[in-house]
Amino acid sequence: MVDAEALKQREPSEKEIKLVIGASSAGTIFEWYDFFIYGTLAYILKDAFYDVNDPTLALLLVWSTFALGFAFRPIGAILFGFLGDRLGRKYTFLVTVTLMGIATAGVGLIPTVDTLKENYGEGYVIIAPIIVIFLRVLQGLALGGEYGGAAIYVAEHAPPEKRGFYTSFIQASVAGGFVLSIIVVLLCRWIIPEEAFADWGWRVPFLLSIILLGISLWMRLKLSESPVFQAMKESGETSGNPFIESFTYPGNKKRIFVALFGVSGILTTIWYTAFFSSLSFLKGNMRLDEGTVEVILLIAGMLSLGLYLIVGKWSDTVGRKKPIIIGALATLATLFPIFWFMGSLANPGLAEAAERTPVVVSGDQCVTDPFAELFDREQTPCGKILSSLTGSGVSYTLQPGGDLGVTVGGEPVAIAPEWLEETEEGAASRIAGLQEALTQSGFDFSRQVPPLINIVGIIAALLALGVLSALTYGSVAALLSEMFPPRIRYSSMSIPYHIGAGYLGGFLPLIAGVIVASTGNIYSGLWYTWIVVAFGLVVAWWGLPSGPPRDFSDDVG
Repeated sequence: MVDAEALKQREPSEKEIKLVIGASSAGTIFEWYDFFIYGTLAYILKDAFYDVNDPTLALLLVWSTFALGFAFRPIGAILFGFLGDRLGRKYTFLVTVTLMGIATAGVGLIPTVDTLKENYGEGYVIIAPIIVIFLRVLQGLALGGEYGGAAIYVAEHAPPEKRGFYTSFIQASVAGGFVLSIIVVLLCRWIIPEEAFADWGWRVPFLLSIILLGISLWMRLKLSESPVFQAMKESGETSGNPFIESFTYPGNKKRIFVALFGVSGILTTIWYTAFFSSLSFLKGNMRLDEGTVEVILLIAGMLSLGLYLIVGKWSDTVGRKKPIIIGALATLATLFPIFWFMGSLANPGLAEAAERTPVVVSGDQCVTDPFAELFDREQTPCGKILSSLTGSGVSYTLQPGGDLGVTVGGEPVAIAPEWLEETEEGAASRIAGLQEALTQSGFDFSRQVPPLINIVGIIAALLALGVLSALTYGSVAALLSEMFPPRIRYSSMSIPYHIGAGYLGGFLPLIAGVIVASTGNIYSGLWYTWIVVAFGLVVAWWGLPSGPPRDFSDDVG
């Protein structure tokens, strides 16, 4: 084991700890900003990089590319976890933040499909999504190494009695990256005219990543190596192969399983539901004004930042398990009511119209395979209708049998032949025609700006989601650091964390979007979060240690 006396001699001063927390947190904010700016601008990027006529399909393609970046996070965790346990914590996350900054700035330089069409022809439009995918892969690899490095670096500098509080700044920094992405987008919208922002101004937030990268590197280069790693290196106790040892170290398989489902699975699905699902819900399904949604999320996000610090500090007293269990239980009880409450405030007219005049889509094609309907480029007529209704934020029910038909409140809607054409004009005609028919039955498809009292209620609902996220996330960096032995800590905590965050969380917007588009119920996507959290709660209850926090030891499972 690492010599305790040698480690004590390396105990950092208060000034050093403040620098460690500041530099690690700032770098994490910038790196998550880089990752989240893509999701924040999803409604613009779908038109910039994807040559499809259907807006719902285009948005699902954006979320699928977003998810692809998350899919590569576990690979980044393996790669950079190996380097972090072999070469050191500091230099590993210097590499990750550099890779992230360069990849993000690259997104701002990709030619749009319109530019490629104009200059090279239809056959070259595939270049844009291919480059986006490549850069998202690089971002995913970088992020896979970032969180573990920053969290461990702070945890290994922090005194045990303050480890939860100090590492909670890393958790708050993740939300801080999301808040920063919204601030930058709002500032750009304010400075750049709306038409110009949609044309070229959306590139600015991506290109700003170069400046943020410079600041991050400047701060992190001032740091010294983790005292725990220095002591291990000098005593010759670093791991020869951290990846292999992560699965062969006694008891580690159980710890990885618990960290994956009982920690990462819970926190990541709640977090992305709180921030990204709410963003998509308010902008898409509820048809709120985009600028209004961004201001609402900015206020709620900023108010929630301090919650992570409160929970982290609380966990130093009550232990790491209790906040996670409380947060998971509260999520299962309140997730649907919170979103129902938001929907009733955001666009009550839409909900009332849907209840008063239900929309029914009938036809044999509509119930054969709705998932294939949504992703098939050559969509059937039913697939086109379903996508257009989903994109308009309209709930519907599917009814088998007969030819394709749409009824609103029992009254049939005449489907014009041009609605079903596989062209941009056909898609526009279909959406306009359906919305016109629905408008006559009381639906309102204009972008909404709710009354101030409703906006306050929506912010309160989002803050409630922020509380759930903080309870299940605030103590996690300390918990995961304490769960695994120092010699393989970087790898052992990064692998389950990023598998959970990469697959269970990263694919959440896509999976939830497909569920909503397939069922016609705008709230049905929440079932994905509910099921993952319910399973994770069982695992956490069984596998997480109870009682006061304690450092890793081989006699503690």
